[in-house]
Amino acid sequence: MAASAPRIAPGGRSEIGLVNDVISRALGAAAGGGPPHVFTTLGRHRSLFRRWLVFASGLMPGGRLPRIDSELVILRVARNCASDYERQQHERLGRRAGLTSEQIAAVREPAPAAGLSERQRLLLRVADELHETRDLSDELWVRLRGELSEAEAIELLLLAGHYEMLATALTALRVQPDPPAARPPSRIALAAQRLAERTSRRSG
Repeated sequence: MAASAPRIAPGGRSEIGLVNDVISRALGAAAGGGPPHVFTTLGRHRSLFRRWLVFASGLMPGGRLPRIDSELVILRVARNCASDYERQQHERLGRRAGLTSEQIAAVREPAPAAGLSERQRLLLRVADELHETRDLSDELWVRLRGELSEAEAIELLLLAGHYEMLATALTALRVQPDPPAARPPSRIALAAQRLAERTSRRSG
């Protein structure tokens, strides 16, 4: 669990640089809040932050998986890794993607079921098995491929692995939760997100 003080404090413009500051403020404003601590902390490694952001946005929101699936898996990873930061961020994002309060509550349970479809329970089982064994059984892989295309299956594995990595960094750096968003996300931000999701599904 996170301690009361971050090990590396979130940086301002002088610490993270003009470009990273603009990116962090823009993404925070699009979500209705200030610059997220994850960005202003990782942004202290200026060049790596921008490379990471390209990869991360290619998984979410720019991935081929339906956003509701991605958010469900991220929430399970947050639960498995005891990452309060990821949980708080993605419970909010998950609701925006269409997850119900019942589904979000179910993800926190050891054996989630209430309000979840068979497909959703399968995705959570995949996240659990990856967390526990760093592998998938043949039986689970066959079931997964019955639901997802080849590209989607690859994306799912990378998504779960990426958020496990991020949860580890957030915990070890003691990154503190962000203040609640002061306003709803802008219409422009929501439209841009939907466009990115549609474009990614049509590509390749």
